[in-house]
Amino acid sequence: MAKLSIHIIGLGVSENAQLDAQAQSALGDARWVIASPRQLDVVKRLLVDQQTKELPPLRELLQWLNNLAAESESESSKHTSIAILASGDPLFYGIGAWFGRNFASEQLHFYPAVSSIQAACHELGLSLQDVDVLSLHGRPLEKIRSHLKRKQTLVILTDKNSVPQALAKECVNAGFGQSTITVCESMGYEQQKVRQFVASDLVNDSANATLEFAALHVSVIQTKGAGRQRPEFPGIADEWFITDGVAGKGMITKREVRLNILSLLQPANGDVIWDIGAGCGSVAVELAYWNARCEVHAIEHHPERLLCLNANREKFGVLANLHSVNGRAPTVLADLPAPNKVFIGGSDGELRQLLDRVWQQLPLGGMLVASSVMETSKQVLLQFLQTRDQQQDALSETSQIAISKGSTLAGQLLYRPALPVTLFKYVKQGQLSGATLDV
Repeated sequence: MAKLSIHIIGLGVSENAQLDAQAQSALGDARWVIASPRQLDVVKRLLVDQQTKELPPLRELLQWLNNLAAESESESSKHTSIAILASGDPLFYGIGAWFGRNFASEQLHFYPAVSSIQAACHELGLSLQDVDVLSLHGRPLEKIRSHLKRKQTLVILTDKNSVPQALAKECVNAGFGQSTITVCESMGYEQQKVRQFVASDLVNDSANATLEFAALHVSVIQTKGAGRQRPEFPGIADEWFITDGVAGKGMITKREVRLNILSLLQPANGDVIWDIGAGCGSVAVELAYWNARCEVHAIEHHPERLLCLNANREKFGVLANLHSVNGRAPTVLADLPAPNKVFIGGSDGELRQLLDRVWQQLPLGGMLVASSVMETSKQVLLQFLQTRDQQQDALSETSQIAISKGSTLAGQLLYRPALPVTLFKYVKQGQLSGATLDV
């Protein structure tokens, strides 16, 4: 692809392209101009003899560009210049990120312009640093559930599935029915329109329910209300999870233990985490909820628990980065992306085999965390700890957590102890000659 010089040009928010001198030059020098029909119409007065192509699906675009590069190579032609048109800032929820993943940086040239997000904020007098931007374009509507919080301003890029009425319903369901939803339509065009609604009115008013909005619009949500069952901080209440038992019970890792597991795993950007024996998914949900840039794979084979796991994925809006895996470990592990962190919460008697398998697969610096309630599994984990000590290939720690929760009996307060849970953490190292393990 070395022959292609690709220029990704933002057009701004206007009926006429807002191009600086460099962007105009790149457009004028292009052999091909690729864009949507609307975008081609915006620049038609600037085109002379450039060939144009409507933007195809990205998979087809990649193949077309490969073919064009091969054709240029065979013709021994000079660098072929391609102009790709974008609506605003190509590198802010735009097509620029896709090009960055598929082409060498020296081939790419970017020309930013004002985006619809910026235009909406300026129209409403909102400082960009004080808002949270969320794209639901081509993404599940349920993703908004992990972003709706109290006293928050969300600026949302939408598609046909995330129209204002759908956003309003999510607000109402989250306990934010009095939130304002401002819809900024056709920004920069003659037919520009800004309308504001109360979320509950958009849901309950029959006239509002049938309102139509321009295809090009940005929705701004300013949350109002106390909200309900929306986490603000790690340690989601047990009863908020959908389980295979009564509220707050069932096959979940309880909050006090879960917080310790989260602290040990420290989900970070780019992590690939396996949750083996995920049950109804409380650990996996919190890992995915508090770091949208880590990827969590929750493995569970029990049908009813798997249904609960999937329901919790949807309830907490973590469908993008939490993947439920129907199957039994270690059988299904071969089909998963390689992890750098693993949590084993359940093993169905396969713990020893799982520990060996996971330890072999983890990279240096990789982390294995496991929990145990039963004495048999604790002994297996202690033996694994001793092996790591002998091999001197891990930094390890272990702790036991015993929780007693308050309840009443005959009108009197008493604390009922739960079974203690033992946690083990192993961080894979090279040979640690002379090192001591932190246990």
